[in-house]
Amino acid sequence: SFGEFTMKKSSSKVSKVQKPASEPNWAVLQAMNFVVLGVFVGSIAYMAVHYRNSQSLPSESPSPITNMFFPMMILWSCCLAYFFGFFGISFVDTKVLSESPSTYGLQNLDPQDSEEEEEEEVATSTTTSTPFASSAAVNTQQFAQGAGFKAPTAAHAPRADGPICSDKKSAATAAFSEEVDYTELADEAVLEHLISGSLKDYQLEKKLGDYERAVTVRRSLYEHVLEKDLKSIPHLGYDYNKVFGANCEIVIGYVPIPLGIVGPLTINGEPIYVPMATTEGCLVASTNRGCKAISVSGGCYSVVMKDAITRAPCLRMPSAMRAAAVKRWVSVPENYQVLEQAFNSTTNYGKLAGVEATVAGRNVYLRFNCMSGDAMGMNMVSKGCLKAIDVLQVEFPDLVLVAISGNMCTDKKPAAINWIMGRGKSIVVEAIIPESVVTSVLKSSVASMIETNTQKNHVGSAMAGAVGGFNAHAANIVTAVFLATGQDPAQNVESSNCITIMEYAEDGKSLHVSVTMPSIEVGTVGGGTHLPAQANCLEICGVRGAAKGPNSMPGDNARKLAQIVGASVLAGELSLMAALAANHLVNSHMQHNRKPAEASAAEPSKVSVGTIRKNVSMPELSTAGAK
Repeated sequence: SFGEFTMKKSSSKVSKVQKPASEPNWAVLQAMNFVVLGVFVGSIAYMAVHYRNSQSLPSESPSPITNMFFPMMILWSCCLAYFFGFFGISFVDTKVLSESPSTYGLQNLDPQDSEEEEEEEVATSTTTSTPFASSAAVNTQQFAQGAGFKAPTAAHAPRADGPICSDKKSAATAAFSEEVDYTELADEAVLEHLISGSLKDYQLEKKLGDYERAVTVRRSLYEHVLEKDLKSIPHLGYDYNKVFGANCEIVIGYVPIPLGIVGPLTINGEPIYVPMATTEGCLVASTNRGCKAISVSGGCYSVVMKDAITRAPCLRMPSAMRAAAVKRWVSVPENYQVLEQAFNSTTNYGKLAGVEATVAGRNVYLRFNCMSGDAMGMNMVSKGCLKAIDVLQVEFPDLVLVAISGNMCTDKKPAAINWIMGRGKSIVVEAIIPESVVTSVLKSSVASMIETNTQKNHVGSAMAGAVGGFNAHAANIVTAVFLATGQDPAQNVESSNCITIMEYAEDGKSLHVSVTMPSIEVGTVGGGTHLPAQANCLEICGVRGAAKGPNSMPGDNARKLAQIVGASVLAGELSLMAALAANHLVNSHMQHNRKPAEASAAEPSKVSVGTIRKNVSMPELSTAGAK
């Protein structure tokens, strides 16, 4: 059989390899090594001891050949030559070296070995054994260790009837190298391919062609890997066609988030309902109370003061002087027009609105400001920046693009530049709440709300060193609206920059409240806005998709969404500050943000102030001094 033939050939090779080879005289080599090493070290010691004396004695001959250093140099050269060329057995016994395991795969086969391998290939091509029997036969071979083991050459063509290999992993890879039609396999068979590694889990959508089935099989894989049940994570009935290649990878399902709705919230005379996705109790109810207070007071008014998404590439120049030259070049109006033309050529909707250059040593940060229509615009502005930099490199060939984002944009990180100069949509929203509404709806007073806002949102935030955090909880409302409408949740960081101002209105009795938000980053096209549920939430707000109509301009829907976000923040600020001013916050959360206590639960005992353990770090505050 083929297995017996292979074992015979292998046995003959092993017996041939194990023929005794000529052995070097190890004792002589070791003695030579010690002698040369001793001479080398001794000569160095001799020179170290006699160097200073030789310098003080007059030299009898100025010639370097007769100088005492010359013989030493010759001696050291000979020792070094021995160390580098003859130390060990490298040049003593080449046959032992060639058969050493260190030469595995680097030596050419003998002509005789090549002939034997050709005969073996002929025998292989004529065999009719099954692949599994052949593999089993070969796997029982015992290869000799060390000298004489020959690496298989890459010239061998793989067998047509199956792998012959002692490496199980290589055999499995070869077996599955042929293209498999996974659409015809059962889910269990596809799972076996995933577990074996012949199919990667991120390939399931392409290989199966059925996105929901791909998610189902992937869930089975991770249930196997994690040894956990994923049944609480839903996955059926979702339109994964819209997700694949756009919103998420390696999908195993979706996470339902409760969705509430607040309103009507009257903004610029238009009543609007706002969807909010959140898991925080009281948030929707509190914001809805603020919406009621605003609407019964005649509504709020909002305006977009600036609309420009930013991207700031980091450019490296050979010197700080060259970096300053780039800054000066960009500031020239004629040069800016060249950059503007290049930038605008990459998009039909994006328009460059300005470029600010900042120098830091050899680095130049160009902060491009771009109007992006109804898209949030990060991809749009990035593409335009690359085109503008290509033009800039013509003027400055030594310019190097370090990163398309140099963190002066600034995206998804707290930064004063966004708070001061703005990013995305910069808006302001205001409303006047009559004293009667503050009392009846918000259950507070104008004076206490103004005082609480000043001490908390202004003084407290300043003491904390806040940047853009002069508000009560703007991030709560921003994040809830972002999740509902398909915005990037991470951009809540800069979009929540907000200062809330409360003061007396002109009549001296009513409450004038406003929120100023310089960096709201939203869009009504692109990103997650095309997903069914998120698109439906945008439709609730009346801003789904790109702005259309005879009187519409590109970006109208995105700007309106930013105003809706700002007005919702205003409502949330009003309600929370009223609760804080009246000390209703804790009671409200205990009522709406906690599960009801079990009927059998014991009533909590009242705690006396006198029983509270005093903090030893606090000073003694007695009433003795007041007597």
